[in-house]
Amino acid sequence: MATQTEHARRLFTVEEYDRMVEAGILTKDDRVELIDGEILVMSPIGHRHGACVATLNELLVTKVGRRAWVWVQSSVQTAPRSKPQPDLALLERRSYRTAGPTEANALLLIEVSESSLSYDRTVKRRLYARAGVAELWIVDVEGEAVEVHRGPQADAYREVRRVPRGETIAPAAFPDAVIGVDEIFV
Repeated sequence: MATQTEHARRLFTVEEYDRMVEAGILTKDDRVELIDGEILVMSPIGHRHGACVATLNELLVTKVGRRAWVWVQSSVQTAPRSKPQPDLALLERRSYRTAGPTEANALLLIEVSESSLSYDRTVKRRLYARAGVAELWIVDVEGEAVEVHRGPQADAYREVRRVPRGETIAPAAFPDAVIGVDEIFV
């Protein structure tokens, strides 16, 4: 009689993940990210998702100016085994040529969610809170609202509010950079 055994998974570090990219094992065409040691395939980008990212990029660049970098669909290391790719990030203004950004440089991370809302509200939110990311916005494309998460504590955020059309939001780091939620969904 055969018995079932549980298979161990091989988890990767950020260093190993980066070496796979450098070696060409993973390429820019692979839509993957490293989450808690696992290389996960990211959801495809739909046209509404892309439009929200482009609009938010323009709004943030215009309103924040040279006070921070607007980092678009690029990795931000959040732990020894995680290197997620938020759709947008506001980062401290410094050079990232020799060392990429980490959670310590992130003033705001933004996940635009067209088909990944449940994943972003659970896995990504926990990951960012555990890393101490001060502020996370989850843009609900279908519901046309922005969920603002502030005050990371353990694996959650103390303050969470849903901001619908007709209201405004601003990054905590730049309270003067006010964005109308309606502007995001044009």
